[in-house]
Amino acid sequence: MNETKENKQDHLPVMGIGPICIAIMIAFTAAGIALVKFGVLAGGNVSGTRTAILFVIAGILCIAGGIALWCAAVFGARIDIKIKSNRLATDGVYALVRNPIYSAFLFICTGVLLFCRNLYVLILPPLFLLYLTVFMKLTEEKWLADRFGDEYGAYCKRVNRFIPWKRG
Repeated sequence: MNETKENKQDHLPVMGIGPICIAIMIAFTAAGIALVKFGVLAGGNVSGTRTAILFVIAGILCIAGGIALWCAAVFGARIDIKIKSNRLATDGVYALVRNPIYSAFLFICTGVLLFCRNLYVLILPPLFLLYLTVFMKLTEEKWLADRFGDEYGAYCKRVNRFIPWKRG
């Protein structure tokens, strides 16, 4: 029995702190939508058809990008298998962004907030980015640095945390 328990602890947790972080982002997104819908943030509503159309198009692009990132991470990279086998994921979507699942929800929540066509709720995505950065540094990034050492450090220098693109 102890051997099985030890084997289960031999790798990082598959879910990490993800569900908590994502639930908080979704809750704040829903609160932002509610505040706009109930008129509390009416002063931030954008006017003009062109501006409204731009907000909606940007929202669609963010949501589509978020869904694509999520699918690439979950179905393409099979991160669960890499975690269970103690391998650092650095290929596929993980060559473009270190945290594609968190990025996916960041993009999706941003897209949904853009649909509100309200400038005030657009403070939330930068706050989400800050919040995710702090939580990643305090938890998953520490675990990964402890587990993979210099390999993870080199990976961090090559690949952004949340915005997909390669550095240098």
